[in-house]
Amino acid sequence: MAHYAKIVDGIVEQVIVAEQDFIDTQEGTWVQTSYNTYGGVHKLGGTPLRKNFAGKGMTYDSVRDAFIPVRTYDSWVLNETSCLWEAPVAMPNDGKSYDWNEETTSWVEIAELE
Repeated sequence: MAHYAKIVDGIVEQVIVAEQDFIDTQEGTWVQTSYNTYGGVHKLGGTPLRKNFAGKGMTYDSVRDAFIPVRTYDSWVLNETSCLWEAPVAMPNDGKSYDWNEETTSWVEIAELE
């Protein structure tokens, strides 16, 4: 069995687990997706399929043959290799926790609870 996404007007409407024979009997457009694929990498070392595992509301870009998540922030840009949205500024890598502030287009440190 495999995972398949039903695509309506370029948007993932649902994802199911099914046999190819079942998919062949269904109306509409169904595209196979891999649970083990994220950011263009297969987490078990296999061949990645369509950049990312499909999820409801995601876009299926037939030109890129990729599932693209919903854009989180207007300022974020699409990474063409991973088909994931990325902040225009890299998050600091100092072991602290950060949240994105769209208004200032910057990372803001999250204060620890005392």
